[in-house]
Amino acid sequence: MLEYQIHTLPNGIRIVHKQVLHTKIAHSGFIMDIGSRDECPNQLGLAHFWEHMAFKGTQKRKSFHILNRLESVGGELNAYTTKEKICFYSSVLDKHFEKSFELLTDITFNSVFPEREIEKERGVILEEMAMYLDTPEEAIVDEFDSVIFDGHPLGNNILGTKESVSSLTKQDFLNFINRNLSNNSLLFCSVSNLPFEKVVKLAEKYLSSIPTVQKERERVPFTNYAPKTVTLEKPISQAHCVIGSPAYALSDDRRIPFFMLVNLLGGPGMNSRLNLAVREKHGLVYTIDANYATYIDTGLLTIYFGTEKKQLNRTTSLVLKELKKLREKPLGSLQLHTAKEQLMGQLAMAEESNMGLMMMIGKSILDLDRVESLNEIFDKIKSIEANDLVEIANDVLREDQLSFLNYVPN
Repeated sequence: MLEYQIHTLPNGIRIVHKQVLHTKIAHSGFIMDIGSRDECPNQLGLAHFWEHMAFKGTQKRKSFHILNRLESVGGELNAYTTKEKICFYSSVLDKHFEKSFELLTDITFNSVFPEREIEKERGVILEEMAMYLDTPEEAIVDEFDSVIFDGHPLGNNILGTKESVSSLTKQDFLNFINRNLSNNSLLFCSVSNLPFEKVVKLAEKYLSSIPTVQKERERVPFTNYAPKTVTLEKPISQAHCVIGSPAYALSDDRRIPFFMLVNLLGGPGMNSRLNLAVREKHGLVYTIDANYATYIDTGLLTIYFGTEKKQLNRTTSLVLKELKKLREKPLGSLQLHTAKEQLMGQLAMAEESNMGLMMMIGKSILDLDRVESLNEIFDKIKSIEANDLVEIANDVLREDQLSFLNYVPN
């Protein structure tokens, strides 16, 4: 069973901890329910830019002191931004946990956004954009968001645009944080061998002075999906394609059955249906996979592959053929059993990573106010029937509801 403990400080900040006795490494981080979908139209890329700027100076530290603080003791300091989350996190030997806690608190709440550093980091982010644009298998998946969520904040690229990133100012950062940062929409999460009492004591030491800020924010829900096909010519040597549609939200009961269906279709296993049908049988691709991303109010199915330009239509037809099979033919009892066992094994292995476990616990509490144990998830997987999957396939994988984005060589 996944056991964790929660303590809420008087200012509303939650401390979430799972004790793992057999490790010497302490993983921890501030996870905030703030992401690129919370940006205003003139702020595209600001959440991700903030992630970068958190390392560039606080009220008492310059950039070098931030970067050197944990690295000098063999630790790691990092961050990430998604559509709905920003996270500052670290991994250190347990004896340096307090040092990492204090530093994470400093960069999360005390960043000063030096103008000179903003200008330097602006160039770094523009180079990051260029790197992604030079990697079509990355760029096409990001651009597919704008095809599905056209006109909605979820459709905006997390990196922003060259124009938006070039125009962001220090005041934009301050305004964005003031509008979105709230003690009820962030938490500190840790996984280590330390006792819960020690983590709480350090939280009281470093976080009690944070002002009580409680804000209610309404995110604009996604509606009005319209399937479309977009083909773009690019200076590339291979055709790339993403096929997909909106899917179930994080809180939908059909999420786990659909996740199993997507895993069967194009998960990491070499025995996925798409890999067997398109790569192993016909040799048309090197990589083909399917992914399912969940958000608080919607979800997204994506199927990606790259192939020769002349094989694009044939490969697309083979993918659609596999989707049709899932809509029309229920899994046999052995196939269903195998799909369940494969997914349960993958989930159990994912929980072996204490860093991943820390992230998962924090995100789940922010989104759902609880964490499902592996046993609870396994029970849901075991209860899935073949007809459930057919019903879900006919709901999400209908050919007339799919969108297509193609990059083709010019």
